[in-house]
Amino acid sequence: MMTGITIKGEMKPGFETVLMPAALAFIAHLHRMYDPTRLSLLRARQDRKRWWAEGNDLDFAPETSSVRDGDWTISGTPADLQDRRVEITGPCDRKMVINALNSGAKCFMACLEDATSPTWDNVVEGQINLKDAAHGTITLEDKGKSYKLNEKTAVLICRPRGWHLPEAHMEVDGEEVAGAIFDFGLYFFHNARALLAKGSGPYFYLPKMEHYLEARLWNNIFVTAQSILGLPLGTIKSTVLIETLPGAFMADEILFELRDHIVALNCGRWDYIFSYIKSLSHDPSKILPDRAAVNMTVPFMSKYAAHVVRTCHKRRAHAMGGMSAFIPVKDDEARNQAAFAAVKADKEREATLGHDGTWVAHPGLVGVAMEVFDRLMPAANQLSKIPEGSVTATELTTPSEGPKTATGLAMNVNVAIGYIAAWLRGQGAVPLHNMMEDAATAEISRAQLWQWRHHGINLDDGTKVTAALINGEIQKQLGVWKEAVGDNFYVAGKYTEAATILSDLVTARELPDFLTTPVYRKFMAG
Repeated sequence: MMTGITIKGEMKPGFETVLMPAALAFIAHLHRMYDPTRLSLLRARQDRKRWWAEGNDLDFAPETSSVRDGDWTISGTPADLQDRRVEITGPCDRKMVINALNSGAKCFMACLEDATSPTWDNVVEGQINLKDAAHGTITLEDKGKSYKLNEKTAVLICRPRGWHLPEAHMEVDGEEVAGAIFDFGLYFFHNARALLAKGSGPYFYLPKMEHYLEARLWNNIFVTAQSILGLPLGTIKSTVLIETLPGAFMADEILFELRDHIVALNCGRWDYIFSYIKSLSHDPSKILPDRAAVNMTVPFMSKYAAHVVRTCHKRRAHAMGGMSAFIPVKDDEARNQAAFAAVKADKEREATLGHDGTWVAHPGLVGVAMEVFDRLMPAANQLSKIPEGSVTATELTTPSEGPKTATGLAMNVNVAIGYIAAWLRGQGAVPLHNMMEDAATAEISRAQLWQWRHHGINLDDGTKVTAALINGEIQKQLGVWKEAVGDNFYVAGKYTEAATILSDLVTARELPDFLTTPVYRKFMAG
């Protein structure tokens, strides 16, 4: 192996096609230049968290008022990203990549982050699949069926991991490489020129940013990466998910920092709810009701969505809507019709507000969302539509009203156990209760359990939420899962391990930042 570079994961047949020396050297160069900045920005997150816990309010940053008040726009949007009315999202397994690209959606967000459990095999095989997709050569023979790309496919967009997650299977000079740098580096190095040759380009979704300096770091990495490959400034185009509460306060600043390399912001609604709980976890006045009661029509969420659309369109950037997590139910027409109606109403709200496109999690819902945006947005986008008014810090941070029930608590426990168990098994996107759950929805569940326990709230029936109550519910839901999956799979399915992790997370003295960070170490420990 090259000087200073160590691959700790198994080099299986085919892995050498992406983990080649030149690609690893490219990643190592980015790591050496930028990882110290990444680590300092993660420490700054902790500093801000302590600042808010001391009673200081989240607000728009006074030092960047000139950016918010300034008259500037992003540099421009490529032709194949002008119309993004329906995007499908999902993990990077081979069948999913082919089916998503063939789904009829305008774009496919191939997720190496919340929809992927980052086992070494998942990460490297995902890169192989994306390389084959970018080069137009991806095929699959599975159970007697052949899969290949249609002549016309969705535009490919890659989502790397957030700044917080490492890729512990690659070390440079004895240090773990950031998952974000590993994912971006391999995808860009192998695919940028092939995508440009097809009239597209190296496009990325960037997750979980909390500060404009985190966007500046991405921009610097983009500039360096393009320089190394001899590509013009602005070749890379990104969409940033506004899926953290602090990030919502810096939407203008994030666009400004990435103005040569950004085309859109996206309302990552599920992570946003999780971030709301996490950012305001110290404040007993910011308790949210049952997860099911926090939808895009409640005031603080609707204000957030309008703020993203307003900010984007003022800067000539697209404003992408969020995920409908509903998935079709096999052999249940009544439930399917109810799911389709809910998706339709959600997409009508987004299109009416001014969003330029939206997300779905299943090919069966592409047509439902497409019909809405074709009807309500006949042009390629609606950048000229700017919601009136402005948003205040109070509007973004005032919680919604709603029930706090034993049923809601039980559902949080059930979903968290089910998702964590699947993550431990190597599955990142999991159908649970006719919803496609990923790490974001599991994060809401476990963070809300922590919030309710930490502040000792009373449920609507008068029951006080305590550690004992939650642990008792964990045992009940283990029984529910055992009955649902059977004795054999219950043992192999890692449900008891997931329950232990959940109990540790919800009874911790301080709310852990991410459930994926400690669970990731389980992979490394075997």
